[in-house]
Amino acid sequence: MKVSIITVVYNRAATIERAIRSVLNQSYTNIEYVIVDGHSNDGTMAVVDQYRDKIATVISEKDHGMYDALNKGIKAATGDIVGILHADDEFTNETIIQQIVEKFESNPVIDAIYGDVGFVQPGQEHKIIRYYSSAIFRTNLFKFGFMPAHPTFFCYRRFYEQFGYYRTDLEIAADFDLLLRFLRKHQLFTVYIPEMLVRMNMGGKSTNGISSTIKINKELKLILSEHKLPSSYIRLYSRYFIKVSEFLRKGKAKR
Repeated sequence: MKVSIITVVYNRAATIERAIRSVLNQSYTNIEYVIVDGHSNDGTMAVVDQYRDKIATVISEKDHGMYDALNKGIKAATGDIVGILHADDEFTNETIIQQIVEKFESNPVIDAIYGDVGFVQPGQEHKIIRYYSSAIFRTNLFKFGFMPAHPTFFCYRRFYEQFGYYRTDLEIAADFDLLLRFLRKHQLFTVYIPEMLVRMNMGGKSTNGISSTIKINKELKLILSEHKLPSSYIRLYSRYFIKVSEFLRKGKAKR
């Protein structure tokens, strides 16, 4: 079973090598690594070029944002399974992809897999400051703005072809829209791995202050309305009480 890992990057010279090494150091060998660069100008590509002989596909050109870049990467992929690793993130250990593959191979009805993510500060990658568990996720929680940890989501590539890619008209919540379509509308059969699969840097689009909070909730409300799901800003903002507890349970991270 071939696994395609997609990394999209723009001006992340300081962190891209950690992400690359995280993929290349995986114990599972049948990995197709695809990097999509948005025409960085900070030396990112100089770092990528050091590993180019071990990377299946490198695309470096201007794009229309992160979700456009993700779509390019997925369309360039040829693996059976697709996963995403952002340029600021890393897998928590070298056996993550092996575990993912073993789960898929153990049961042919599995369509998708997800797990937990730990948030870290740049330069303190082994100090978990927030732990996002996907354990409580159920599809009825979409109306509150909840979803599984997107950086840990793996599914068969054919589902992108069948059900559509990331929306490029959304700036910050296209991952929510895609997971809602895949998991609720099309009812993919999912398996949850109760483990931290990815360490993720704080400061991304969805965790970058009050402006991103307002923006993401506007987009979430729009998405839910389009899917004819009941929601309100009261419901959406109520989930932040749960997010506070994620900082308190950071000590439960397994590694």
